[in-house]
Amino acid sequence: MTNASALNALEQLLQKRLSRSASDRDLHGRSESYFPQMPPDTVAYVESTEEVQQVMRICAKHVCPVIGWGTGTSLEGHTSAPRGGVTVDFSRMSKVLNVNPDDMDAVVQPGLTREALNLELRHSGLFFSVDPGANASIGGMAATRASGTTTLRYGTMRDNVIGLQVVLADGRVIRTGTRARKTAAGYDLTALFVGSEGTLGVITEITLRLYGIPEAISSAVCTFPDLDSAVATVISTIQYGIPVARIELLDEAQVDAINRYSKTDLAVAPTLFLEFHGSSRGVEEQAQVVQELAGDSGGSNFQWTTNT
Repeated sequence: MTNASALNALEQLLQKRLSRSASDRDLHGRSESYFPQMPPDTVAYVESTEEVQQVMRICAKHVCPVIGWGTGTSLEGHTSAPRGGVTVDFSRMSKVLNVNPDDMDAVVQPGLTREALNLELRHSGLFFSVDPGANASIGGMAATRASGTTTLRYGTMRDNVIGLQVVLADGRVIRTGTRARKTAAGYDLTALFVGSEGTLGVITEITLRLYGIPEAISSAVCTFPDLDSAVATVISTIQYGIPVARIELLDEAQVDAINRYSKTDLAVAPTLFLEFHGSSRGVEEQAQVVQELAGDSGGSNFQWTTNT
C-alpha cells in the first residue's frame, strides 16, 4: 500500500491531478488481459517529464510501486497493480513534438495514440506503420514491443523506435539512440527498453520511424482446401520477395465466427487475407503473382481489388 507520506507528497505536487476515487482506480486496475482486476492505490495524471521525475523520486524514497498507463489495451497484464502503488497515467502527455518529413521520423509523447498520430501526419505524406488493432498509445506500444498486421513488411515496434527518453526509478532521465540511420556507437539501450513493460523505467518521449503513404493499396482474399496449402502460399510469397504489407491466416472456426458476427458470407475454409502497397501497377503485379502462387498450392476463389 502507498503510505501516507508518499500520498501527501504526491498531492502537493499534482493537487487535483492525483486521483484516489474508486472509479479511477478500478479503471486503471484492468486491461485486455485475462488477469483479475488489480487497482492501484492512486492515479497520477502527469503533464511533463519533470513531473514524472518528481513522481519517481517520491515513490523511490517511500518504496512505492509505480505502474505506467497508456490506454489499457495491452494483453500482458503489466498495467495491473498487485501490490497497490501509483499508476502514472500519460493521457495528458499526448503531443506530436516534432515531425521531420525529410528524414521520415517523428518525436512524440507517450500518451499519443497511433490513430491520432496518423491523423496528424496525414498532410505530410507519411504514416506510422505499426497496427496492433487497438488504438493503443505509442508509449504503451513501445513498452510492450507491439506488433500487428503490417509486421511482415514494416516490422514491429522494435524496428520502428529510433530513440527514447526514459525516466529511471530514481528519477534520472536518460536518452537512448539517435536519429542517425547508421550508427553502432555504445550499447543499444533503445532495444533494451522497448518491450521491457515498464520494469526498467518510464518512457516519456519516443522517436519513431515513418514511411511514405503508398500511391496505391490493393486487398485480396483467397480460400484453401487445408491450412497446409495456405501456409505453403505464405512461404512461397515471402521466398519470392514479394513486399506484401499484410498477410492474415484464418481457419474455418475463425471464418465461421466472422460470418456469424458480421453477417458476411465468406466460404468457411482456411482463408488468407492480403494487402499490397506500392504504385498502381506494382500492387496489380503483386496480386497477380500471389494469385499464381496460391493456385500452385491449391488455392481458389482469389479475389482482389484496389477499390477502397
